Amino acid sequence: MSEPEVVGLSDQMRRGELFCVQCPSREILKHVTSQWGVLVLVALMEKTHRFSELRRKVGGVSEKMLAQTLQYLERDGFVDRVSFPVVPPHVEYSLTPLGHAIGEKVESLADWIESNLPSIMTSQRRSDPELGE
Repeated sequence: MSEPEVVGLSDQMRRGELFCVQCPSREILKHVTSQWGVLVLVALMEKTHRFSELRRKVGGVSEKMLAQTLQYLERDGFVDRVSFPVVPPHVEYSLTPLGHAIGEKVESLADWIESNLPSIMTSQRRSDPELGE
């Protein structure tokens, strides 16, 4: 049996190695595929939003979690934050070209889940009869 190949950080920077524990792509994957990350990306695919609009659109997210999610996505280069020098503060969030590209992928996954929801829920009820009550 051969030894697993050790991949250096410079090699990882050319293209991620998702199955490598130290690869930065894992952290980015966590940001993009988190519950709030997915919903924020899909919401911003539609249009630019102010913070309060985005919070209403993404029902159930706390102010703290939305702010944290936006910070992660901005740091990763997916979200653009524009602050206008007015009182009260006016901040808008939109997708960068990179954010739009990943948003399309995430939106496709979300669409697939919504389209297949009846089959998934039927499977869940078969697996756990308490869900059907």
